Amino acid sequence: MEDSIIYSIISTLAVPIIILIVIMIKQINEYERGVMFTLGKYTGMKNPGWRIVIPVFQSIRKVDLRTKVVDVPDQEAITKDNISIRINAVIYYKVSDAAKSVIEVENFYFAVSQLAQTTMRNAVGETTLDELLRNRDEIASRIQLIVDKASDPWGIKVESVELKDIGLPDNMKRTMAKEAEAEREKRAVIIKAEGEVAAADNMRKAASTLAEAPGALHLRTLQSINDLSSDQSNTTIWMIPNDGFKVIAEMAEALKK
Repeated sequence: MEDSIIYSIISTLAVPIIILIVIMIKQINEYERGVMFTLGKYTGMKNPGWRIVIPVFQSIRKVDLRTKVVDVPDQEAITKDNISIRINAVIYYKVSDAAKSVIEVENFYFAVSQLAQTTMRNAVGETTLDELLRNRDEIASRIQLIVDKASDPWGIKVESVELKDIGLPDNMKRTMAKEAEAEREKRAVIIKAEGEVAAADNMRKAASTLAEAPGALHLRTLQSINDLSSDQSNTTIWMIPNDGFKVIAEMAEALKK
């Protein structure tokens, strides 16, 4: 009789005890850390695995340590030279101290997003449009340093900041297109002028060479005439001066040499 009563009591208590044990066991995954609170006070960090948490007296807050991506929405900003633009970015960060991310800030995900938006507008306001377009990586690195420093007390490590897109007003796009076209025309004129200078210099050298060699100019004249006469449709008239025979003799002597 007594054995049956004991068995009945054990059977009655077994189910609540099993349920209680199941409730007390908390699983922490490999990519997580558990921030433990006992009677509302921080009492330590729990590593991955099964952990016992006493209901009512204790609570645990799981924090994901994997890298997170924040897509910063389009922000209206004014550059240093008073040009209104739209800019957006992507921030990669991770939790470096799980306890601080829970204790020091209410919602670190929202806090990092808002901090990035403010920092991005301030960084754009300190640069001109030309600097922003030329040095996107440098400005992104500057934003990363500022956000990382400001979020360090929250246990957040900012790994990278990438500027996705810089939107310009339509009138500014047309102005920049005209500027680029004018720059190309300028380069074309300069290249053409340099070519003319080089051609004139070569002609000067050729003229000096012809002037120094006896009969060279006459040979050049004959060569030009020969080029003209290669086409049967051309008729060439050659005027021989009074001393033409003397010129021909000089040309013959030059050919012998």
